[in-house]
Amino acid sequence: MTTSMSWFKKTNLGIKSERQEREREAPDGLWRKCDGCGEILYAKDLERNLLVCSKCGHHFRIGAREYLNLLVDPSSFEELFTAITAADPLGFRDTKRYADRLRENRRATGLSESVVTGRARIFGHPVAIGVMDFSFLGGTLGSATGEKLRRTIGLALHERMPLVIVSTSGGARMQEGILSLMQMAKTSVVLADLFDQGIPYISILLDPTTAGVAASYAALGDIIIAEPKAMIGFAGPRVIQQTINQELPPGFQRAEFVLEHGMIDMIVPRREMRDRVGHLIDLVLEPRRMPDRRRLRPPRSDEAPDATTR
Repeated sequence: MTTSMSWFKKTNLGIKSERQEREREAPDGLWRKCDGCGEILYAKDLERNLLVCSKCGHHFRIGAREYLNLLVDPSSFEELFTAITAADPLGFRDTKRYADRLRENRRATGLSESVVTGRARIFGHPVAIGVMDFSFLGGTLGSATGEKLRRTIGLALHERMPLVIVSTSGGARMQEGILSLMQMAKTSVVLADLFDQGIPYISILLDPTTAGVAASYAALGDIIIAEPKAMIGFAGPRVIQQTINQELPPGFQRAEFVLEHGMIDMIVPRREMRDRVGHLIDLVLEPRRMPDRRRLRPPRSDEAPDATTR
């Protein structure tokens, strides 16, 4: 037993593996535990694998700038609309002042808001792009987030280039009240203009994409892609289960479940995301392969049907 179990050793707290001992003794940040399989992973190996567990494929949450680095062409990203930041029009306070929370999050993340926006290239194609960051106040949608996204959509409209938005969010930002909820309508309206002009919009959903973001621009892409096992939905599963007092189906609100029920178009692992998005942009920019999307739009109530909308 001593030979075959040499990788275990006794301590006064019981039997622990040497890996557990190394994790306990190692400097902070050297090891990370996988939330999917419980495996202890060497942090540098995890980073090299794009924050995806090499054992079970669990996708860790990733920052906006890190996601930009893996998605767009090197050195092609030009950040825009950085001067737009959240104010505190309601003077909101819970256990802390909202203004203090904003200051702390800006200092901790190095971001000015919960979304990073600008223009970039993907396999040489110019795109307007916005990437949300869950580490900034849970990726919540505030007035500044919505305005940055509105201007990014406007950039795609003005320069007639594809739009890519990467979403991860806990929903609308309660500290801003109705001003936050207004962003759902504001972004949706300008996306309708993008659709009318036949400009493609690719929406990428990370874990989690929920509430007001899931109910607005994240769900309005011409093509909607999710990472594996990403949580996607409006209310959380625990809230739903408590409300309806029924057991939820296995995998409820995970990407695989939503794909099966037709709410998204495909699931793409993080390592393959750049290639897949680049391929999709190739397809939608080739006019011989794609119909005029304006011909697919149903007529508005004030329009008479014609040959293009029948």
